[in-house]
Amino acid sequence: MGSEIPRGWQSRTVDEIAAHAPRAIAIGPFGSRMKADCYAAHGVPVIRGNNISDTKALVGEFVFISEEKADELASCTVYDGDLVFPHRGLIGEVGLLAGTNGRYMLSTSLMKLTPNRRVAAPAFLFYYFRSPSGRHELLKNASQVGTPGIATPLTSLRSIRVPVPPMAEQESIAHLLGALDDKIDLNRRTNETLESIARAIFKSWFVDFDPVRAKAEGRQPAGMGAETAALFPASWEDTPLGPVPAGWGVSPLGDVCEFAYGRALREDDRRPGAVPVFGSNGQVGWHDTSLVRGPGVVVGRKGNPGVVTWADADFFPIDTTFYLLPRNHASLFWLFHLLESLGLQLLGSDSAVPGLNRGMAYMSEVIAPSVAAQRAFDRLAAPPRFTVSQKEREIRTLAEIRDALLPKLLSGEIRIRDAEKLVGTHL
Repeated sequence: MGSEIPRGWQSRTVDEIAAHAPRAIAIGPFGSRMKADCYAAHGVPVIRGNNISDTKALVGEFVFISEEKADELASCTVYDGDLVFPHRGLIGEVGLLAGTNGRYMLSTSLMKLTPNRRVAAPAFLFYYFRSPSGRHELLKNASQVGTPGIATPLTSLRSIRVPVPPMAEQESIAHLLGALDDKIDLNRRTNETLESIARAIFKSWFVDFDPVRAKAEGRQPAGMGAETAALFPASWEDTPLGPVPAGWGVSPLGDVCEFAYGRALREDDRRPGAVPVFGSNGQVGWHDTSLVRGPGVVVGRKGNPGVVTWADADFFPIDTTFYLLPRNHASLFWLFHLLESLGLQLLGSDSAVPGLNRGMAYMSEVIAPSVAAQRAFDRLAAPPRFTVSQKEREIRTLAEIRDALLPKLLSGEIRIRDAEKLVGTHL
């Protein structure tokens, strides 16, 4: 942290703002004390580095240890209001337990801070460590040789200096930034729901064949109008993949789509614009010129092979990707969900850099529904898909606002009242 802080603020070390309680600053257990064979089906959740997100929310799947094991490792327990920091691997990240009930456990790669809440608001500290200054403090003693790590993690954490505004200002800053994060999390949860609905319809129609089963048994397919139901057969035919709806058949994936190569576009060569640039794990930036007319589907080729991403407008897939060209009138929405379901990540090439073997992917056998059934699926899948894309754009805007405000609020360049005006209608 620089020497300049706003008038009325203080500069204190983490050691000075920690709670006056045993183990307010602590490190996770040694690996020998919590191996993978300690994990249980339920019990006390263990926070790992992959549970830390870019907002206050903890994400992903948790592993658990028994209540008895958690009692044995009591010094590594974390509660609501505690901050967690990786000291190995994802150094520079920070997580906050906010609105949680009960106890959690640190993994072997994390350390924690329980702040003195009369001095420092947990959420304010979280946002400080998310700022460029705070991240710099977390990284400055890290070694990048091999797996990134901090040689003396607790000593380094205790010595970090943080800005400490008056409590009312801390809470106002945390509230404003937290409101942006809350909106981001709400949008993400909404998108997860919309995406799960589309996946459920795809599975029902084209994996479980529920409409066909219903008609074969003389029943009306549930939740489906007569016009749509008429697009599904009422009988089966035998294939190498087993019984499939009559008339649909089995074909190689290469018969319904082509995997076209993306084009090299280095980050330094990208020009400011509104065209999304996609890499093997999703969007990686922006450019002013597109390579492909959207909507479209991008498939990871190198680095993150088999990851499937939707692009709702014109886009630029770089050379670590394939982009999809439908064949034989195949529906793009059907293909998107089909590829998600195929487990393309398993079709890797034998090389130093993980890659998707296009030839092997083409040979994958798939059940190809009638084009009419695919188009009916389009009509249901398109509206939620475009809503997801709209909310993803809003997430990016909110994150940009949050990340731009964060250092300015912490340096005093923008005061909270002015920041609230700038956020305005975005909340």
